Amino acid sequence: MLDLRAQYESIAPEIRAAIDEVLASQQFVLGPQCEAFEQEVAQVCGTRYGVGIASGTEALELALHACGVNAGDEVIVPAFTFIATGSAVTALGARPVFADVEPGTFNLDPSQLEMHITRRTRAIVAVHLFGLAADMDPILALGAKYGIPVIEDNAQSIAARYQGRMTGSMGLAGCLSFYPSKNLGAYGDAGMIVTDDEKLATRLRTLRNHGQTGPYLSTERGWNSRLDELQAAILRVKLRHLADWTAVRQAHARRYNSLLADLPGITPPRVPAGREHVYYLYTICVSGRVTGGAAKNDPGAATRSDIVQKRLADRGIASTVYYPVPLHLQPLYASLGGKPGDLRVSERAAREVLSIPLYPELAPAQLERVAQAVRDALRD
Repeated sequence: MLDLRAQYESIAPEIRAAIDEVLASQQFVLGPQCEAFEQEVAQVCGTRYGVGIASGTEALELALHACGVNAGDEVIVPAFTFIATGSAVTALGARPVFADVEPGTFNLDPSQLEMHITRRTRAIVAVHLFGLAADMDPILALGAKYGIPVIEDNAQSIAARYQGRMTGSMGLAGCLSFYPSKNLGAYGDAGMIVTDDEKLATRLRTLRNHGQTGPYLSTERGWNSRLDELQAAILRVKLRHLADWTAVRQAHARRYNSLLADLPGITPPRVPAGREHVYYLYTICVSGRVTGGAAKNDPGAATRSDIVQKRLADRGIASTVYYPVPLHLQPLYASLGGKPGDLRVSERAAREVLSIPLYPELAPAQLERVAQAVRDALRD
């Protein structure tokens, strides 16, 4: 799915020089590299402030806590996303309320939000999934109507655009992950929160460092969640290449679209007007079922995506299902009473999605081989 070695080899001298600079300085936590990286990411995201955090998951936790989410509160999240979106809520003792997603984009469906709002709702988390922005205008309008802050989970979509605005810049705060596989990936865990709210940024800086407002003086319980200097230095190098890498990802996606365009039962990623996809993942939908075999949420039937995935593997080609079990059906949340049929679009997406390799270093011949293998798998 990803060749991180090829990316490293293309920028190795820059990376080594950045690491050596940190080693020579012997400053490893909350130093000049982190501060510079915060400013650079904020500029890319179109916000005034950036706050470096130890991971994307903790970025969500701190952002939710800082905007008032406490034990017993409710937070609306999409059901079709990575588990961290929900576990950031439960880490605070709050209850995630799962909403369905739009067919095609797999992002939070604005029409499904209002029915989930109660007097305990303290936040809405809009995930920009796979590299594509959620439909933010109606989500933000609903948040404003009820006085509920909107937090953007921008872990997968740095530098994506929605109606001319950058993902991460539209809600109260945007949360980024720099996990190694991301479009902008560290060499370990790292994250950031971006915001235009000065008071929020100040509080987040306090929260990430044990709640300290001065030397060894803590005013509230905080986290130990600081972006270290080595990761910041590495990410600053990579950030200089992000625009070029994104352009190549988009070119690869256009080529896949062309090569897979006429395949019945295959739906390529949908990009609504006014949005720019940055293709963290190139995710197709393989619709339909066949009898026999095992399926992701139905042991009585196999999906066509299962079969395509197996036939790609037989040819030595990686593919991955992101995500095979929606959050409302996760064992972690069994006590919340979710059951099959509750959120049909999310459940169908879990049965049909299949992500195939797409990264900047993918050679044209490799890309065409993958597409041909998908065609052959369907024909067979």
